[in-house]
Amino acid sequence: MARPVTLFTGQWADLPLEQLAKKAAGFGYDGLELACWGDHFEVDKALAEDGYVQSRWDILDKYGLKCFAISTHLVGQCVCDDPIDERHKGILPSRIWGDGKPEGVRQRAAEEVKNTARAAAKFGVKVVNGFTGSSIWRVLAMFPPVPAEMIENGYKDFADRWNPILDVFDEVGVKFALEVHPSEIAFDYWTTKRALEALGRREAFGINYDPSHLYWQMMDPVPFVYEFGDRIYHMHVKESVRQLDGRNGILSSLLFFGDHRRGWDFVSPGRGGVPFERVFRALNDVGYSGPLSVEWEDNGMNRDQGAPEALALVRRLELTPSDVAFDAAFASKD
Repeated sequence: MARPVTLFTGQWADLPLEQLAKKAAGFGYDGLELACWGDHFEVDKALAEDGYVQSRWDILDKYGLKCFAISTHLVGQCVCDDPIDERHKGILPSRIWGDGKPEGVRQRAAEEVKNTARAAAKFGVKVVNGFTGSSIWRVLAMFPPVPAEMIENGYKDFADRWNPILDVFDEVGVKFALEVHPSEIAFDYWTTKRALEALGRREAFGINYDPSHLYWQMMDPVPFVYEFGDRIYHMHVKESVRQLDGRNGILSSLLFFGDHRRGWDFVSPGRGGVPFERVFRALNDVGYSGPLSVEWEDNGMNRDQGAPEALALVRRLELTPSDVAFDAAFASKD
């Protein structure tokens, strides 16, 4: 049986949930992955208000939609980030930003991620996707020369901040799935291994697999699936394109998304270079049975055109695994 195809609501948070649910159902999606911003899934209300959780399900049920995960990318980013600055103020609720003092922001963000696990359990989903932030992303260029202990301390800081959060995830029976992504503690193959090791490979922490972030870094996203298949708790169908013409590179040149001079950009699924059929085959091989969640991002395309086009791509390339070898019919019965 084909896996359900959902739409991540993060890029649609300007729309009320009911309006988006009606739209997604009209496109033909099986469900929504609810972002914890906009009015789609509000963690504080889920824990404090009677009937709030049921109100989310009432909307989803009205349009025949399912939900397998909620996502806390914006708050999660602030747990480990250093520095904390006006960028973070722009993505956080005022109750978490508070007075803006960095350590206070980190502590409040950590408590909110714990509460997100509790809200997810109350809502009845088993996965929370998100970011972790990183205190050492800022040293990526490795100059001025970076002492080895600075890197070690970065992973220790990550473990010290996230282990108490993951204790809550364990308590309520929910898992956290990091979207491996530049600016996070894990952004490629080797940093993912190191992040898992920093936490002792505890099962509460896994991966929200997004091949677009690997592709634009000039990695083949398929071997990543085979290496970390047992830790892939969720999957984003997102696309990127590389446009390396000799004048630009994969560091984006401090140009904003959608600028034609960038060396890479996000585009609608099927319009870039991610080998989605190979990705889906690999996910079959490692036994991933969760949703394929379209995270649609393309500054050059209308999302009402892109979202149904992305769904059609997934339906066309998604493969139900065979239960028999194709050459079994060649065997003689004599």
